[in-house]
Amino acid sequence: MKILSTMKHLLPGVSIPTSPTPIMSTLQYTVQNPADNQVFATVDMLDTPTSTTTNDKEIVKSLTRLAIVKATSKFSHFKHTTSTHRAKMLNDWASNIRANASNLATLMTLESGKPYRESMGEVEYGATFLDYYAGTCLRPSGMSGGTIIPSPFPSTSNASRGTIMNFNEPVGPCAFITPWNFPLAMITRKVGPAIAAGCTSVLKPSELTPITAIALRELGREAGVEDGIFEVLPFGPGGSEGFGEVVCKDDDIKKISFTGSTRVGKILHSQCGEGGIVKRMSLELGGNAPFVVFDDADMDTAVEAAVKSKFRNSGQTCVCSDRFLISSSRVEEFTERMKSIVNDMKVGEGMDESSDITPLITPEAARNVMGKVEECETGEVIAGGGYAEELGPNYMRPTLILNPEEKERVWKEETFGPVASIRSFHDEEEALEVIKKSNTGLASYFVTKDLARVFRFGRELPNGMVGVNEGIISSAQAPFGGVGESGIGRE
Repeated sequence: MKILSTMKHLLPGVSIPTSPTPIMSTLQYTVQNPADNQVFATVDMLDTPTSTTTNDKEIVKSLTRLAIVKATSKFSHFKHTTSTHRAKMLNDWASNIRANASNLATLMTLESGKPYRESMGEVEYGATFLDYYAGTCLRPSGMSGGTIIPSPFPSTSNASRGTIMNFNEPVGPCAFITPWNFPLAMITRKVGPAIAAGCTSVLKPSELTPITAIALRELGREAGVEDGIFEVLPFGPGGSEGFGEVVCKDDDIKKISFTGSTRVGKILHSQCGEGGIVKRMSLELGGNAPFVVFDDADMDTAVEAAVKSKFRNSGQTCVCSDRFLISSSRVEEFTERMKSIVNDMKVGEGMDESSDITPLITPEAARNVMGKVEECETGEVIAGGGYAEELGPNYMRPTLILNPEEKERVWKEETFGPVASIRSFHDEEEALEVIKKSNTGLASYFVTKDLARVFRFGRELPNGMVGVNEGIISSAQAPFGGVGESGIGRE
């Protein structure tokens, strides 16, 4: 494939497959294009130096320990480098990413299926994390700074008896596990602040999208991010279990950051409790975001924000809106406008720049989303509602379901697909009551012109992030994370 040949110097261990048959080993595996489920690349870790064992899980653990040793050894020096040095490293890395934007976006679309224009957006979005944390390196209040304040304890003359000094110190080697839906930005969001603080790290990217991570590592190497500062272990299927077990229990790893499902996050949290030290953790887990439109909302703003928050990446983001609560006086207007837009959306391959909805990551993912739609007995499908069978098993038509009951999985569970469920409400109290029945708390959205309501309603929402009159809320400048079943910590 042309893109693999073009970027060959940035893809060690990645090759064009010699056979269309998928390989599903932990150390040698193929990556499939969600557009057609055909293999387009092979990732090979078989020639990586390891122990004499032939058990894949034990090899994964051995390679993970080796990476931790390298990161720990490098940390003893890297933590003492100047903030100017680390800032330049991050700025140069961001420049390398932008210089390779088109190729990186192509890789992302081939791996994840997302629209090419969204992949291009992610390249820029991912680079901004490196920009931002390069800046924090240099600020006195940032990664290398601290505070100096007079002691509150008086001397005999009532003058301050001394000075209290607080220094920001790197926590130590970190371990990261990232998902497939943002294969570049989820990495830079984690490794950017680590490098800025003077921490080294080891990363396990998703086996569905490892090639972007490998290319990102090599662009980092060209910017001075040496071996040991940022280690990437692109294990295949089954590799996450061994990697997670080792990093959770190895005392040299001082912090873990994971983005993924609530189920796996709980496993990692439990395993960390079995280690010898108390580790810092950031867990960004599942969502099921509500989107509320009040009676005073500007409908143009509401519909634009709703489309962005629901259908970006075909609904496969952790902050996607799933539960739409619309004021009873505006629900008909909102529904008709959404129907018109959804019915005009084009379903197609990610590399087709006219496509609005692209394939879900795997056939299994599509079946899971369709299962929630098909088993919904109480709602009415008013747009879409089926596979785009002529394109393949990964493709779903964007779908609107009106008035599903709260017991339905399509309402009470994270959808992770292009399906929006719509219900009406009468007042703020009713909307809050419905929202609070969910134990997830990642993101929420609402649209209103009432400034008092912005603060009153916004503060009552049990979510880590709230978008007001806006459908995209993530940026390098804002803390990111949830509460409840949606995780702990912020990034």
